[in-house]
Amino acid sequence: MPFKSVYVAATGQHVGKTTSTLGLIHSLRSVGVNVGYCKPVGQKFVTKMDERVDKDTALFAQFMGFDIEPEIHSPVILGPGDTTDYLDNPEAFNLKEAILNAARVLDERHDIVVYEGTGHPGVGAVADVSNSVVAEMVHAGLIMVVEAGIGNTIDKLDLNLRVFQDMNIPIIGVIINKTRKDKMDKIRHYVGKKLDQWGIPILGIIPYEEELGLPLMDTICKAIKGQPIYNDDQMDNRVKDIIAGSLIEMEDLRRLSNQLLVVSVRRFDDAIRRIKQFSEQHALVETPLAGIIITGKGSLKKDHEDYITYHKIPVIRSFFDTYESVIKISKIEVKINTRTPWKVQKAVELFKEYVDLTPIMDKIKS
Repeated sequence: MPFKSVYVAATGQHVGKTTSTLGLIHSLRSVGVNVGYCKPVGQKFVTKMDERVDKDTALFAQFMGFDIEPEIHSPVILGPGDTTDYLDNPEAFNLKEAILNAARVLDERHDIVVYEGTGHPGVGAVADVSNSVVAEMVHAGLIMVVEAGIGNTIDKLDLNLRVFQDMNIPIIGVIINKTRKDKMDKIRHYVGKKLDQWGIPILGIIPYEEELGLPLMDTICKAIKGQPIYNDDQMDNRVKDIIAGSLIEMEDLRRLSNQLLVVSVRRFDDAIRRIKQFSEQHALVETPLAGIIITGKGSLKKDHEDYITYHKIPVIRSFFDTYESVIKISKIEVKINTRTPWKVQKAVELFKEYVDLTPIMDKIKS
């Protein structure tokens, strides 16, 4: 059945909805399709024109070059307190009407509208606007994004696809994301076998790309509730890995870059002294550090201010200890946002290379 709308959903958070949506929109636009975008139900938001707008909407406005109309591109926000307010008095809300109004406007403006889902398929059910309900309202076909695996992937697809199938939503296909390159053929064979039984195509198998998972120093700073004390204009630096100040191995420094040094205030002098010594011995032009987190209580000496200033290393002060800081950093879930245009470009490239647009075009032709 042909349709004008595509709903991109996923089996959970941080699976790859946004990267897949970016790639899909770019691919459609590259073949001359007039594409619209909407995040019908959002949770994390920014304020634009005194109205709340989902963060992903802000990203897509920048990526696609449109002016945000909150009521059209981000019609429903379920922020803190909104769900209990809805449950107390649902008659005071017109959430479905807001989404339907946005859909009517977008359908008039565009050949195709891509709707980006939120979280797992059940998100929004508390306010009667779950992903499946919204997809049915806007008459969309579904693309489901799932993380790579075999048994676990098939189980998740079975559970999550049923939610949409019960609403008679046509399934365009599945994108399998974050796949180890050496496992791609095996996953295509076994997951494809099961999907063939269900009559659902694999649209693409996208490999895991380390670059998409790199956090910025700014993201790390927020995670540890830190305070920048040097070079706060360099907070967009990307972090590949963490080295602890007490465990610096000089040989490791030869092959490392974009490292985050996490060190207590007591060990800071020694750690920087060792890094400077190694850099001088091997005539390194660039520092291996993307940033520094100084942990714990105590006064910081300024003996190494010259090194930090010369290399423009952002330094964050945190009053968590080193162990706590590392744990909090390890739990960061990295998302594409307006500060990571290089991730947008990478997502687009991966989608173009690994996803077949033909089944999508066949489904949306009128």
